Amino acid sequence: MKFFIFFLTVFLSVCLNAHAEQSFLQNAAGVKLYNIDETEELDHQEKPDTWQTRAQEVLVNALSLTGIQYKYGGKSPETGFDCSGFVRYVFSQATNLSLPPTARAISQIGKTIKKDELQPGDLVFFNTLKSAFSHVGIYMGDNKFIHAPSTGKTVRVESMKSSYWAKRFSGAQRLDTEVEKTAVTSN
Repeated sequence: MKFFIFFLTVFLSVCLNAHAEQSFLQNAAGVKLYNIDETEELDHQEKPDTWQTRAQEVLVNALSLTGIQYKYGGKSPETGFDCSGFVRYVFSQATNLSLPPTARAISQIGKTIKKDELQPGDLVFFNTLKSAFSHVGIYMGDNKFIHAPSTGKTVRVESMKSSYWAKRFSGAQRLDTEVEKTAVTSN
C-alpha cells in the first residue's frame, strides 16, 4: 500500500509539474500551447487572416533569409537580393502581394505612417543615393528593420537608431489594405 501511495504521489507530481511547465512556456514565450481538449476545437476553426497574422508571416519569411548576399538587381535567394528585390520576394512569399520593382515605386502604395506609429511588417524607406525613398526595408519592431544593405553585405537586421540610418530615414508605408485586398481576391 505504501508503494502505491508513493507511486501515486510521484505520478501526480510529474503530471502537475508538466502542467506547470506548459503554463510557464506559454507565459515566457507568449505562445499559446494547446492541451488535447483544445486541439479538437482548433481543427474546426480557421486562422484569422488579419494584417497582424500576415505581418508575422512577413517577418518570419524575412528572417529566414538573413545571411543571403546582396546583389544589385537580385530578386531571389539563389541570386542574392537588392533592397527592393528582397522586400518584393518576402511580400510575394508571405502575402501573395506583387510589389513594384523599385523602392521609390513601392513607396507610392499603401498608407503613409509616421515614424512613431510604426508596427512590425511596415516598410521603412531611406535616402541612401542622395534621393529620398532610394532604399527599403521591413520594420521588425523595437526600432529595428531587416533589409539587403549593399554590395559585399548580407540580408540583416539593423537599428534605425544608428546614426547612419537615423539621418537617412525618408518615411514609412503600411500595406495592410493592399494585403487584405489580395487575401479577398485569392479566396
